[in-house]
Amino acid sequence: MPIKPASAALLSLFAATILLAGCEQQSAPPAQQTPQVGVVTLEAEPFALTSELPGRTRAYRIAEVRPQVNGIIQKRLFTEGSEVKAGQQLYQIDASVYEATLKSAQASLASSKSLADRYADLVKDQAVSRQAYDEARAAALQAEANLEQARINVRYTKVLAPISGRIGRSAVTEGALVSNGQADELATIQQLDPIYVDVTQPARELLALRRDLAEGRLQKASENAAKVTLTLEDGSQYAHEGKLEFSEVSVDTGTGSVTLRAMFPNPERILLPGMFVRAQLVAGVKSEALLVPQQGVTRNTKGDPVAMVVNAENKVEMRQLKTERTVGNRWLVSEGLNPGDRVITEGLQFIQPGVEVNAVPAGNVANGNGAAAAPNGQEG
Repeated sequence: MPIKPASAALLSLFAATILLAGCEQQSAPPAQQTPQVGVVTLEAEPFALTSELPGRTRAYRIAEVRPQVNGIIQKRLFTEGSEVKAGQQLYQIDASVYEATLKSAQASLASSKSLADRYADLVKDQAVSRQAYDEARAAALQAEANLEQARINVRYTKVLAPISGRIGRSAVTEGALVSNGQADELATIQQLDPIYVDVTQPARELLALRRDLAEGRLQKASENAAKVTLTLEDGSQYAHEGKLEFSEVSVDTGTGSVTLRAMFPNPERILLPGMFVRAQLVAGVKSEALLVPQQGVTRNTKGDPVAMVVNAENKVEMRQLKTERTVGNRWLVSEGLNPGDRVITEGLQFIQPGVEVNAVPAGNVANGNGAAAAPNGQEG
């Protein structure tokens, strides 16, 4: 039976209505879900503020060995690079001329003293004048002084070590002519145990440290304030702990820094003068420091450090921070955050300020051993 035109038009309109309703239903957006983020709740903790500064080792004492009489070197009595003791003989200078002078001085003293003794008896009887006696006595004293000088010169032909320490290479060999007061040293002795380490610190850091101590933001580290540890040039840790001796009283105008000197025991002679080291100095203790995981600190368009925080309404806030330094895998933050703040470290790519989120303990934060934290937020 043929369909009437009116019925066909009605069927077409009904089919179009159903198709349009189906398209509208398919294009409807899904319900918005609350994003989930991982957070770390900040807690204040005591933190020892240390400064790592570059430095160079310096010998505790240095003695440049020089001759005190003229002559020819006859013997060298030490091994280059060995340890020598104070008073140990290092060189022998030809002493023949000085020994002859010594004998002559002994003879002059005997003659002068004999004459002075005879005049002492004669002056009592007024057989000689008082002036003649005084001249004879003065000549005897002069002869005694000449004898002492001759003995000193003979002693100086034995060049002795002025200090104990390690002696370097010899600048002269047997047969070399040396002279009293020469500019070139025969050898150099350096005392290496203990040994100094000189480090430099920018004056601005020293000022900031003193200001924090004065205003109570930083406490003195008591006895630990004088202790220093060393990292050697190959990255290894030096076994012995040193002690801070002094800081320079003036600022270097070229570098704007002050020099700090520490003293270290060096029984194994591992530290040698001129070595580059890095010294860790305990400057003070922050009683309520905030250490924020590095995953939770980012940078804004200006390059300033910022952190995303979940507030009491479970909404995201952006905080601008002031960071002082990195401490392992965390930032030491001085401004912008408070104890109890929930800092977002996971899911930052899905949020923006003002968005409501579902906060759970973060699972991407490493503990002190470098292992990832457990999902419940507690360190394993």
